[in-house]
Amino acid sequence: MTTAQAITERLKALPEDSQREVLDFVEFIGSRKAGQEESQDDAAWSMLSLASAMRGMEDEEPLYTLDDIKESFR
Repeated sequence: MTTAQAITERLKALPEDSQREVLDFVEFIGSRKAGQEESQDDAAWSMLSLASAMRGMEDEEPLYTLDDIKESFR
């Protein structure tokens, strides 16, 4: 017997309100999984965007020197 078949058999034995609760839980699990995948996609796009925006910055001259910073805190 497969997992789906075992779930179906046990589900049939439950009262209607408990079956509704099981359905709500299954839908919650499905939405949580979809949300995790979207979060991973969003994070990947953010990293790509940040990397693209910062490309070449390491070659730029710094705007301030260490002496400038020391001067501000005297």
